[in-house]
Amino acid sequence: MHGLNIADPDIEPRATENIQEMIDIINTLVDKGYAYSRNGDVYYRVNKYKKYGRLSKQNIDDLEAGARVETSEKKEDPLDFALWKAVKTEDELGWDSPWGKGRPGWHIECSAMVKRYLGDTIDIHAGGHDLIFPHHENERAQSEAAFNKPFVKYWMHNGFVLVNEEKMSKSLGNYVTIKDILDKYDANTIRLFVLTSNYRMPIEFTDEGLRSAKAGVRRLKNAYNDIKNILGEDKIQEARDLLNIVIDDLAKTDRLPFYNIDTMQHLEEKIPAEFMENIIKVIKDFINAMDDDFNTSKALAVLFDIANSAQRHKDLNNLEICAFCVALLLGLSDILGFNLTKVEEPTAILTNQLMEVILSVRNTARDQKNWEISDKIRDELARIGITVKDHKDRATTWEFKD
Repeated sequence: MHGLNIADPDIEPRATENIQEMIDIINTLVDKGYAYSRNGDVYYRVNKYKKYGRLSKQNIDDLEAGARVETSEKKEDPLDFALWKAVKTEDELGWDSPWGKGRPGWHIECSAMVKRYLGDTIDIHAGGHDLIFPHHENERAQSEAAFNKPFVKYWMHNGFVLVNEEKMSKSLGNYVTIKDILDKYDANTIRLFVLTSNYRMPIEFTDEGLRSAKAGVRRLKNAYNDIKNILGEDKIQEARDLLNIVIDDLAKTDRLPFYNIDTMQHLEEKIPAEFMENIIKVIKDFINAMDDDFNTSKALAVLFDIANSAQRHKDLNNLEICAFCVALLLGLSDILGFNLTKVEEPTAILTNQLMEVILSVRNTARDQKNWEISDKIRDELARIGITVKDHKDRATTWEFKD
């Protein structure tokens, strides 16, 4: 996660550490008539929760028709789902409960941990499209029945990453690990690639798309570096400090009014008056994009407009304005999780590129039967911990020694 510039969560709970919380919620649901026990199992009465199916936009009658195909004799209704399952043998993993030894159902785990660590109602619940039904539908039903409060204010369901129009998954064998991607592209590139598409939409994973994202990151980085090299980091930081006053004021006033008179009078002493209106417009455009269901592609367009503006003012020698352009670029890019001040090529990428050059020189020497040079390159690489392997098909590979 750190490799992707993603912050650590405050809490990383485990389901096994919250078994009692799950039992407590199930007890509440049983007491309120939303659940019933059968031979050590406990099931949720779906028909008692009148809003069931709304989250996934499904008709409960249609769901029941489909559920009848495969049902359990223990259930009152085919749609009812398990809150607790009894163990089949004493050796099976389980926990003691009022209904006997067993283990919790999949859905109740999340309801219990949300309740314990975040409260009865949470602002945002995220997950893939494939979790809307039944998982999130059942979570919602459990929590709202137990606590008589709305479970989630905003649901955010992301689209899938696709490879050749198929969902990337381990079962299909078409997946790529984060580690593998980070060997070729840096965190900024991966982030830009993902943010070009709305989070609800599927995104096709291609090297072409990642290369395009890499070029985009380079544009943003170049805008920063060009101005930094002219003005220095201190001048840009001074501009950032002034712009932070605008952004902080914006947060305090809950966006409307956008700023107060005292703040603006202070800033107009430092920021060119003709540029102040542009600053406000850019920030508003960025906020409006993010308020539009996190329309990150529009937000990115704002960043590229700022980068273009910085380069344009540099050409016009408006260096004071350039500083504020870059300060604005850094401030807004930080919100999207970019780190433009330290965009470094991953070591693995540089290593791969250098090894391609070295092995190309060695292969040329081999083709010319210059064994002295060929062997010297191989031996020198071995000395620093790199093993070179020549194969029958004349291909050459390399690896680090263990």
